[in-house]
Amino acid sequence: MMADQKLKESPTHEITTYINIENAKIGAFFLIIGFTIYHGSINIRYGSDSCKWLLSDGRFQGYNAWQPYGCMMHKYTKSNSRDCMHYISYWGGKNHFVFLGDSRIRQLYTKFVSELSQDEEKEVEDPEHPVHRDMHFEDNAINLKVDFLWQPMVNKSMYEIYQEWGRVESRKRPNVVVTGSATWSIKQNNGSKTALENFKMNMTFLHRLFPKLGNKTNIYWMLQDPVIESKLSSNRSMLTNRQIDEYNRATLHTLRDTNSKATLWSSSRLVAQGYNRDSVDGLHLGPVALNIDFQMLVNRYCNDHMNYNDGTCCRSMEPITVVQLITASVFGLSILISAVLVIYQRKYNRRSGAKARAGVEGPDATMIENGKRKVLEAPTMKESKSELFNNFYTISTSIAKLGIIMAYIFICDRTNFFMKENKYYTHVNFFLPFSYFMILGFFFTDDTDQTSILHRDQTDEWKGWMQLVILIYHITGASGQIPIYMQVRVLVSSYLFMTGYGHFIYFWKKGDYGFVRFCSVMFRMNLLVIVLCFVMNRPYQFYYFVPLVSFWFMVVYVVMAIWPHVTEKSTLEYKRHYFYMVAKFLIVVTAMSLLYASELVFEKIFLVHPIKSLFVSSDDSIHEWHFRWWLDRYSVTYGMGFAFAIILLKRFKFIDDSHRDSLFSPAVSWSLAGLSVLGLGGYAVFTSLCRSKQECNNVHAYISLIPIISFVLLRNIPGWLRTRYSSFFAWFGKISLELFISQYHVWLAADTHGVLVLIPSYPVLNICVTSFIFVCVAHEISKLTGVLAKYAVPKDWKSLLRNLIIFLAILSPIAATHGVLGF
Repeated sequence: MMADQKLKESPTHEITTYINIENAKIGAFFLIIGFTIYHGSINIRYGSDSCKWLLSDGRFQGYNAWQPYGCMMHKYTKSNSRDCMHYISYWGGKNHFVFLGDSRIRQLYTKFVSELSQDEEKEVEDPEHPVHRDMHFEDNAINLKVDFLWQPMVNKSMYEIYQEWGRVESRKRPNVVVTGSATWSIKQNNGSKTALENFKMNMTFLHRLFPKLGNKTNIYWMLQDPVIESKLSSNRSMLTNRQIDEYNRATLHTLRDTNSKATLWSSSRLVAQGYNRDSVDGLHLGPVALNIDFQMLVNRYCNDHMNYNDGTCCRSMEPITVVQLITASVFGLSILISAVLVIYQRKYNRRSGAKARAGVEGPDATMIENGKRKVLEAPTMKESKSELFNNFYTISTSIAKLGIIMAYIFICDRTNFFMKENKYYTHVNFFLPFSYFMILGFFFTDDTDQTSILHRDQTDEWKGWMQLVILIYHITGASGQIPIYMQVRVLVSSYLFMTGYGHFIYFWKKGDYGFVRFCSVMFRMNLLVIVLCFVMNRPYQFYYFVPLVSFWFMVVYVVMAIWPHVTEKSTLEYKRHYFYMVAKFLIVVTAMSLLYASELVFEKIFLVHPIKSLFVSSDDSIHEWHFRWWLDRYSVTYGMGFAFAIILLKRFKFIDDSHRDSLFSPAVSWSLAGLSVLGLGGYAVFTSLCRSKQECNNVHAYISLIPIISFVLLRNIPGWLRTRYSSFFAWFGKISLELFISQYHVWLAADTHGVLVLIPSYPVLNICVTSFIFVCVAHEISKLTGVLAKYAVPKDWKSLLRNLIIFLAILSPIAATHGVLGF
């Protein structure tokens, strides 16, 4: 008794009392509120125009990747750029660019033309052999006109050009002007103070003309890049960074006037300052920095027209659909009802508490028991509620909580309220968190009472560490690294392997093929995805993994449910049922092979109405579903076959996993362990030798079984390994599905193409905070799904049928009108 008292009073017990997932979720909620206020104040003070962010600030990250402040920059290829110009001209717009300034502006002009021209021989102009004249380029196919006007100084000549544009009709004016000047003035006047004063005065006159060009002409004034003084030639020795800074300050002072209508392009200066190793003459940009400037300019011009997922800079919010409005209304109503119920409950509890206290003070509130006075407890709120009210309260509050989470998800990934950044891969970024999580996983290991092969604790652990690796893979953008890509492909195959294994074992032992069981599994797997389809306006196939595991669960269900039913009980009575099971396996493998062999048959099956929309992407293509299915077409069958093999080995006493010892003799165990290591090592060597993803993918379905079986054997043959597991990994494994799906919008961003940013300019701290919130959100979704599943899929089949009819009655009109989920 005293020992228990001391344990309760110990600091460790006190820490574990307060540090738990429920309190963590409360902390995450307040963090979200805090960041909402913080970003709201930023938007109020500085605005939410990501175009300004793109052209004003940024940093280098990864391997010389430029990251604009708070938004994502798409990497435009020549084809992308021409598509943009063609799209704008198709809808009646014009593409008239003018680059006006000195040799630095001319350098950007030649880069721009070379990236948009179909003439492959056009290259960036050599700065050592300048051409001090105007230059012009036109491409009628995409209605593109690009001019370079040689105006190296801010003087009367430049003033007259802007003055002329102000006089002509708006259709004759350029819609984009990129300009900047200073170095020529410094050089020609040997850095004199008089030249600087003239520059200031001329800038003052010039900026008064900008408003006359109207809103259809965008002027981007580039601040002057720093020079590399040690590389400058003798005739440019007067070009110092001190002089350039003075001219930049003069430009800032003039153009920060709100009436100037010119946008300062200052991020180009940061690019030149951050990467200048490839500058040839110390004055002009090298290829890397010049390409980044080009990308910023095209992102500014094209993103809002092209809507690339990985380009959020200068991109408008997606229009809200009717389905999203209806969904928001349902969640809003649930939140309102839930708030009323919570207030009512608290008032009722206060009244009940007051009555209880009054009863304690009255003569009837006590009784004598064994010579001692005992206080009678008043009935609690829970005891006095009717069952109907209690159920309604639970359902409405659960839906309300889910609605609040969906609102946060929507704000994160469908608005510009929170910032987004591009992913970037480095070896350190990937392997450092990987090593950190592996160490944590090995540190938190416990014994388990379960001794069977692939028992629940072990499969939860397996799902957990695989999910963490997949998360690291996604957030670091490691898909371009073929060895890592192929290892992750095996992890996805392992999930499907466990799907086949787990469901086969359940049906084999329980023989439960009821509709309730089927609906329960499908509901738990699909609730989050279906809700996200409505909230985020994305097709079901966008969340590819859930459609994949749902399809393969149905395959396992059909294989086990069709006559003859083969179960543990049936095989005890009829030995021939083993052969029936083998026949079923052969039928499944044959069917999958035929579907693989004939793409026409595949399309005829999956493009049939009304199930078509379940398998096509937003562009009505079945390619993504075919690719995902094709990669792992045998993985679930491997899992079922492995489960069947283990059952046979146990039945005929070849192995016994009911104890904590090794499954085989030491010699056999060591031999199998050695083969398993060779299997894992051989697959790692294979992935490192692959020359392309396509080459590896072509054989993945056949060889993925090797590393999976190797891992299972290595993990289960030694008794001391089989009976221990990592509680750290297992905890994540229990919510692995929610982690996989919710990462799309509350950890990653822009439909997984970027990273959500709550703390700009501090990437490591940002990842820590967003990861904490993300895990809490996933855990709460898992909890809410479990609660709602009890009411949505009752054990009574009549109630289940009623719920199914109500669900279809609500869903069908919306889906039929807007083509959602295949109805």
